[in-house]
Amino acid sequence: MAEHPHATLVRKGYEAFSRRDMDALRTLMTGDATHHFPGDHPLAGDYKGQDACVELYQRLFEESGGTLNVELRQLFVDGRGHVMSVHHSTAERQGKRLDLDGGIVFRIVGDKVSDLDECVNDIDKLNDFWS
Repeated sequence: MAEHPHATLVRKGYEAFSRRDMDALRTLMTGDATHHFPGDHPLAGDYKGQDACVELYQRLFEESGGTLNVELRQLFVDGRGHVMSVHHSTAERQGKRLDLDGGIVFRIVGDKVSDLDECVNDIDKLNDFWS
């Protein structure tokens, strides 16, 4: 059985992110895409538009000295424009180690991602790491 097109779209996004291919990521998002990055730390917030989303991703790599790694574990599709991912993230920064499970709820419009709502299993660890 073939993978649902929305799952394929999100999988391509994870692959591009892992390659740090920001141009490929741009092609997968609507112009006004918004990434809601969780927590209460300097990087937390809503990033609206392709440029803002890409700047967030570049900053995550910069702040972690390029050590950020996100491993996609599972995708769930509702067939109505939503994909939920489960992933595992690791990174190192300023003597701290990030090792968290998380996920993103993606909203798909047409054949592009329009909204990314990210969650983690331990918000306190995330806040500590990025603070």
